[in-house]
Formats: sequence, structure tokens, C-alpha cells
Amino acid sequence: MALPSGNQNSPPPRRSETEACPEEGAGRDPQGSAGAWRALDASANRAAEALRVIEDVLRFVLDDAHLTTTTKRLRHDLADLLATEPLPARIRLRDVAGDVGPGVGPVGALPRRSPADLVAANGARAAQALRSLQECALLLKPPLAPRFEALRYRLYDLERAALVLARAGERLAGISLCVLVDGGEDARRFGTLVEGLLDAGVRMIQVRDKSLPVPALVDRVRLAVERARRRSGADALIVVNDRPDVAVAVGAGGVHLGSDDLPLDLVRRVTGPTAVVGCTAHDIGEALAAVRGGADYLGVGPCFPSSTKSFGSHAPREFLSEVAATIALPAFAIGGVTLDRLDELRSLGLQRVAVAAAITRASDPAAMAARFIERLQPPLPAAGGIPDPSPQENP
Repeated sequence: MALPSGNQNSPPPRRSETEACPEEGAGRDPQGSAGAWRALDASANRAAEALRVIEDVLRFVLDDAHLTTTTKRLRHDLADLLATEPLPARIRLRDVAGDVGPGVGPVGALPRRSPADLVAANGARAAQALRSLQECALLLKPPLAPRFEALRYRLYDLERAALVLARAGERLAGISLCVLVDGGEDARRFGTLVEGLLDAGVRMIQVRDKSLPVPALVDRVRLAVERARRRSGADALIVVNDRPDVAVAVGAGGVHLGSDDLPLDLVRRVTGPTAVVGCTAHDIGEALAAVRGGADYLGVGPCFPSSTKSFGSHAPREFLSEVAATIALPAFAIGGVTLDRLDELRSLGLQRVAVAAAITRASDPAAMAARFIERLQPPLPAAGGIPDPSPQENP
């Protein structure tokens, strides 16, 4: 009898992950296939639940319309993917009574003490569930695996933006005024100005001076950092305009970036993860890009004509109100801000301002700063008032 040609001892050609046949796998190992369906079902539930928690935190706790919409879109895209045949059949193998998992107690559960904790815990849960969905899909429906992977990478970007938002809100809580100061020609007068501002209650100062030589700028920023630590401990934040290298060199708390400065992702490589990084935004596109990129706060404007800087145009009121309505990241109105313009800005929804000449060129900068802080205080709620009920949630 003739024998087949070829090497009979060579293994069959290896099939790629996306070429694996779930029907063949199920035929060889029906118990394993059933387990994969159960794992897929459990992971689908975990992913959807975790995304819902993140969405609720962004919507009801952090009040961020943009990131709420982003999360809802991701959650709905997951639901659409899970509705792809044959995945809906997974529920037939659901076996709550036979699941050994509930008997295994939690090990090292992440704490839930703040909105950031909720986002971190549920971001991790959703990412792990999406990875499990991807792996189970390789066994049961390989063409769907890359789509679960794509959702997981979208989650990573969302998780970063949501965590930055939550932690920025904590770091900048109670800071409604940022004073922009230049280095000046006299270091002693600069130090006196910074001390006066800190004593007046200013908790955020941006050192902004493009004319000083770098060594002099380093000396001014170092002086500001020393005064802030001496007067306010870790409470006051010193930010350097444009220069992440200077901020890192002297231990400043952060850096502010304009549209023509080093990109945010590269700045993070210089400053590390803990520095506060703010970005200027002139339109809603720049504002949303800064949010997606992980900025800790926004400077929006220019709002009005300024005596310290000339502008070709000013930010439309529609842009300022849109930022206030859709982005919960701390946003400082900048450009020509004075005391008599605060009411207009607050009517647009902006509660924070960055101020230069109106304070630093006043006859008494510390007293003027104190007046700004007093005017920016949020109004007290009416006594005995009952908050309006939350609107009904849309699915």
C-alpha cells in the first residue's frame, strides 16, 4: 500500500489566534468551551458594571459632561459588541449557584475613600474584564478579539483623563485665584511681592517671564518655592510658565504650557507624574485635547484686552460658557481679568481666574489679591434649602 508522501512526524501547521476554530475547539473539549462561555459572561458583566460606576462618578460626582459622554459611548459600544452573534448565547451557560468565586474572599481590595479611588478601582476592574473578554473571544469567536482589545485601549485613555480630573479637583480644591508674576529686575522686590501674596491667601502663583536669562529665572523660581514652603507649607503651588526644566530643577509644583510650547506628553516625561501641568486653550478643540492629554487644569482665554500682553482676538463667550458647562477640569479665565469683570465671567460659569497686572501693578498687590479672593468666594447655600433631585438617568 502506498504511503502518503511527506514527513509524517512533522507537526501540523500552527494556526494563528485569529484563525482558531471555536467549533473545533468545542468539539475537542466541551467542558473547556463551556467554561470559556461562563468566563466571557462574567467578564461581560464586570466590564459593563465597572464602566457604569465610572460614568456615574463622572456624571454625578465630578459633573463632567464631556467625559460622561465619552464613557457612555464606550459602554454602549461594549454592549453592541456583546450583542454580536453568537455572544448573546452566553447567558445559557450562566451558573450562579455553581460558581466557586463567591466563596473566595476579597484579597487586597483597593480602597474607596474618594472619587479618584472609585475611578481607579473600577478602571482596573473594567480593564481586566476587557482583557478576559479578548482572551475568551480567541477561543469562541476569534474575529471579535481585536474589537475587545480596541475597547480596552480606549478605556486606558478614559481612565487617565478621569483620574487626572478627580485628582486635580482634590489638588486645586479651594484655589480660585492664580496670580501671574514676572521676575522683574530686582530679586528682593520679587521676594517681597511673593511673600505679600502668600500672606494675603494666594495659593497659586505662576512665574512668567520670557525676558529674564535662564539663571535669573531659576533664582526667581527657587526664591518663590522657598517662600511658599516657608509661608504655606505644602499648601501653595508655584507654577513655572513654559519651562518644565526650570520647574523640575528647583522643585516647583508644576508648569503651564502655551499652544506653542513643548507638547504635554513630552512635558510629562520631563516632570514625572506628580507635577501639576496646565494648558492654555483658545477654543473648545484645544480644551478637549488638553483633557484627553491629561492636563491638570486649563487656562481659557484671552478673555479681555490686557495691559501686559497684546492679543489678536479674544475668546468668544460661547467658548467660555461651553468649557464651564462641559468640562469639570479646573479652568482659569485668563487675559485682562479685573475685579469689575468677575461678575461677567461668573455668569458664564467660570469660577477661577488667573490675574496679572490688576494685582501685581496695584498700589498694594497683597490687598488687591485679598479683594479678588473675597469676591471669588462661592455664595453660601440658602439656609434650610433642599437640593433639587437628580434628573432621571438615561440608559
